[in-house]
Amino acid sequence: MKLQIEGQSLRVRIGESELAQLLAGQAVELRTRFALAFTIVCTLRLAPIGEAGFTGQPEAWLIELPDAAVREHASRLPTREGLTFALPTTESGEVLELLFDVDVRDSVRQRRSS
Repeated sequence: MKLQIEGQSLRVRIGESELAQLLAGQAVELRTRFALAFTIVCTLRLAPIGEAGFTGQPEAWLIELPDAAVREHASRLPTREGLTFALPTTESGEVLELLFDVDVRDSVRQRRSS
């Protein structure tokens, strides 16, 4: 799993093997140690929900994606298009844009070898 943060945008990109984990009902976890300062753990999982969710603490994030939307997206792979969700923040009208995609190069490679 790769995370990219830019302003109010969080992009989550996974590979085919991580997608297989999600579709099998398992969570995907990323752990990053920032030198001796602190560690952040980000867990990604599917849930029977209609919209994406983001919860947790500064050092432990949980991102939940709608199961149906991810399965539908997976059926269209490989594609450069991902899923986009607008998550409300505590600020009036401001949102966190959550982008989810599967690495298209990995998808092409995996599907050609199948």
